[in-house]
Amino acid sequence: MNTVAIAKEFRWEMGHRLPFHSGHCRNLHGHSYRMRVEIEGIPDANGMVMDFYDLARIVEPIVAMLDHGFVCDSGDEVMQRFFRDNPEFKVVVVPFTTTVENLCRWIAEHLAGQLARYSTVQLLRVRLYETSTAYAECTVVPPHRN
Repeated sequence: MNTVAIAKEFRWEMGHRLPFHSGHCRNLHGHSYRMRVEIEGIPDANGMVMDFYDLARIVEPIVAMLDHGFVCDSGDEVMQRFFRDNPEFKVVVVPFTTTVENLCRWIAEHLAGQLARYSTVQLLRVRLYETSTAYAECTVVPPHRN
């Protein structure tokens, strides 16, 4: 049987910085992120790879966690100090530099774990747009649970 792909898009606003960068991205700045989550698999007896509602239910908590927040590299001492001194700000600390490539991979790996219980899903592809024309894409095979 042929595989079928479905996709859903999500959007949020988020700030970050790249402390290692020698250009503008070293500064605090933000993006209007857009993410396309695509899953591919063999449809079930009803013809569905996955219900769009279920896909949204899995993805939306990540979007809510990041939306209107600042994603901060755990190694960025300047920003870590700022957020310790100002706990009223929404921050998500991650153990990697906050490039679009790393963020895309982090989100894809998290989603793959959530999709493991869906036996119809064979492949996950996450495309994370940092701007309207620039994106990173990550493909993961979800581990299936019996």
